[in-house]
Amino acid sequence: MTEPAASPSQAPRRVLLKLSGEALMGDHEYGIDPVVVRDIAAQLAEGASDGTQVAIVVGGGNIFRGLAASARGMDRATGDYMGMLATAMNGLAIQDALEQAGCPTRVMSAIAMNEIAEPYIRRRAIRHLEKGRAVVMVAGTGNPYFTTDTAATLRAVEVHAQVILKATRVDGVYDADPETHPEAQRYTQVGYTELLSNRLQALDATAVSLAMDNDMPIVVFDMTVPGNIARAVRGERIGTLISGEESR
Repeated sequence: MTEPAASPSQAPRRVLLKLSGEALMGDHEYGIDPVVVRDIAAQLAEGASDGTQVAIVVGGGNIFRGLAASARGMDRATGDYMGMLATAMNGLAIQDALEQAGCPTRVMSAIAMNEIAEPYIRRRAIRHLEKGRAVVMVAGTGNPYFTTDTAATLRAVEVHAQVILKATRVDGVYDADPETHPEAQRYTQVGYTELLSNRLQALDATAVSLAMDNDMPIVVFDMTVPGNIARAVRGERIGTLISGEESR
């Protein structure tokens, strides 16, 4: 189902796309696949062609993951800061691809790196969006111990997005792991409370709680299906909607 287009009296639709770092790897074991990044950028430009305002939060797991480093003996805070730097590299790759696709883009960082990114300032980010620029938000929240899922939820609330679009490699939220439970059923819609109480690991609990407290809907969808990112940005009903309503 597609949402009706906004009337002239309505504000443009504003969405926040959460991309994992792994989404940029393609078939490689690590790093950035330029072909994949260009495809993501082309879909974002297509989806935003109706005036939809797009913010993006990107992870860094394709380059470095702080939690994994912590498990091998590295200080967790140090590892998380290294992961934040990895998100900046990914953000620059996305910016380059978006601008080649004709979409003006700004990278905004939660930690200072003035030569390559603007500092994240909420009002400035909103202004960029109002001017039709895509905004790529990197370095998470700027604090260790918080995931990029939590950063995405925080930024979505701050810039008054209507929805968070979580791009994954599965087609929604299931009542069990579909890889180990072939009989697992996919939800078309699930409530925040059920997601938390049943530990359905679509997002981390902090992100879900923040979304619930601010009534921020989340759509979990499969980005590997051609055209799905554009469909999600346009507001077509795909994947699983996480909201305050009951499951179905």
